[in-house]
Amino acid sequence: MTESTEISPKSTEIPYLLRATRGEVLSRPPVWMMRQAGRYMKVYRDLRDKYPSFRERSENPELSLEISLQPYRAFQPDGVILFSDILTPLPGMGIPFDIVESKGPVIDPPIRSLQQIEAVTPLNPEESLPFVGQVLRELRTEVGNKAAVLGFVGSPWTLAAYMIEGKTSKTYSNIKQMAFSEPEMLHQLLGKVADSIATYVKYQIKNGAQVVQLFDSWAGNLSPIDYEALALPYQQRVVEQVKAEYPDTPLILYISGSAGVFDLMPKSGVDIISVDWTVDMKDARSRLPETMGVQGNVDPGALFGSKDFIRDRMLDTVRKAGNKRHILNLGHGILPGTPEENAQFFFETAKQLDLATC
Repeated sequence: MTESTEISPKSTEIPYLLRATRGEVLSRPPVWMMRQAGRYMKVYRDLRDKYPSFRERSENPELSLEISLQPYRAFQPDGVILFSDILTPLPGMGIPFDIVESKGPVIDPPIRSLQQIEAVTPLNPEESLPFVGQVLRELRTEVGNKAAVLGFVGSPWTLAAYMIEGKTSKTYSNIKQMAFSEPEMLHQLLGKVADSIATYVKYQIKNGAQVVQLFDSWAGNLSPIDYEALALPYQQRVVEQVKAEYPDTPLILYISGSAGVFDLMPKSGVDIISVDWTVDMKDARSRLPETMGVQGNVDPGALFGSKDFIRDRMLDTVRKAGNKRHILNLGHGILPGTPEENAQFFFETAKQLDLATC
């Protein structure tokens, strides 16, 4: 993208968050929050009680749209993200899954054999995920230029880890066993997943996503040498395919616990690195190319603190990030049980910031 620091005549017609991705010097950072639609909000819990199945909530377009808009109506963030799940495309690849309340995703049987990998099919989102396209189109209509519409996907390593482990994991022993004893088999799966996820990203953009975030949440569990072999090449494979068709759509990469692989993340080819709280924002800025954007960094646990504490943590991040190419966000998703009034304070404070005086 062309480097720009001046506001073009029509830039005020562009969602504020997109102006930040284009390098404009702004008076305040745009703000949204990972997992901003979810359990900490009473309106979400009320709807969940009525519709207890997560997959119904995320795959019914009317429910997904309503949930996506709940934080927008309450807080007016600069980004409105599709309510979905990183595993949503798996059935379209021939991999069934379920999400069990309080337990998380379950893939049964998990993928452990070459025969299972060979049975994984290319994703056709127009056929298997029409509800995603519908929700994104309706979100664009609903918010207009008042907010950017964000899509998201899981990155290949993290999705493969779910497929092979069959559930959330603390050790990742099954996928690492495959990686270190049968690497060709794992690489075959990673390649298939990368190509399908690239197709899914392009589908989201085609239907209205103005920014797409790639979640490689579990890649932070890899050593740098294994990240370069198992995660990075497939992030690059997704990004290259997307950029070939949509070169101007900003892509964000998020990895949880990213400190050990942080210096490798820019090699993915994305436009913005989402920084968790294990890396100081000043340090992050110094280690990234000047033209690369940053997002996040505020510990979500800070939202359990006092309002003064929350504001101090926000200011620390904002001052270190500077007035260009920064999107204010948490370093991970907002935690269940976070006081809703503290989330509201986070958004209100962000909207009142003046970067000239911070």
